[in-house]
Amino acid sequence: MKTLLKNKQALVGIILIGLMILIAILAPRLVPQDPYAQNLFNRYQAPEGIGGEHILGTDNLGRDVFSRLIMGSRVSLLVGFIAVGISLFIGLVLGAIAGYVGGWLDEVIMRSMDVILAFPAILLAIFIVAALGPGMVNAMFAIAVVRIPSMARITRGQVLGLKEEEFVEAARAMGATNFSILFKHILVNGFAPMMVMATLGMGTAIVTEAGLSFLGLGAQPPMISWGRMLASGREALRSAPHVTTWSGIAIVLSVLGFNLLGDGLRDIFDPKLNR
Repeated sequence: MKTLLKNKQALVGIILIGLMILIAILAPRLVPQDPYAQNLFNRYQAPEGIGGEHILGTDNLGRDVFSRLIMGSRVSLLVGFIAVGISLFIGLVLGAIAGYVGGWLDEVIMRSMDVILAFPAILLAIFIVAALGPGMVNAMFAIAVVRIPSMARITRGQVLGLKEEEFVEAARAMGATNFSILFKHILVNGFAPMMVMATLGMGTAIVTEAGLSFLGLGAQPPMISWGRMLASGREALRSAPHVTTWSGIAIVLSVLGFNLLGDGLRDIFDPKLNR
């Protein structure tokens, strides 16, 4: 932990992510207005600044942008954590089995991953959600699916590099089962790259969720997400840019935080970069 805090990139990332998580947890207590309350007489009201009734202005239905921005952090972060968690678990299991067992099973798993990688991630996510129907759960599933191949490939590479090491041979000589060797020895020692990939994948997941919600395939009304806020302000981008500007900044800061943390973790875990 001390090494992590000494890394400036990681420290900035931790601060940004910590603020985002804190805002998401305390969102109901932080919102100054009802984020769902509509007032068509106040449509596209300009930002009034600190002390005003609408600090960051209002959107196309007269709803307070600042309050919706705070509440939207919950959906974006929740989708990122759940989707990346699912892809990390499935990718870790598939990659570990492919790398350790090898043979025809390795070929089947990795060629399946190659098929998924052959499609652009956002287009594949759109196809999956369009097939299953718009909604937050389906969006999380789609984001998880497009992230599985990268997790599986990294896990497989780690397993292939570690399964011939001396500590694995020692565990095998002591009578350890294949399951124990794989999940208690190999993956424990090779988990760092997967954590880096998962951290970097959080930023991608947030952007993908925002894109799906922008297209109307992700969060559905009355659920609030930053992607939905972008969509609500696109018709008045010139006359009322504040509706899209602040939600765009929130997405950028959250992605920046996870990318900085991921780069910091990579610098710490990679001995070559340390040297």
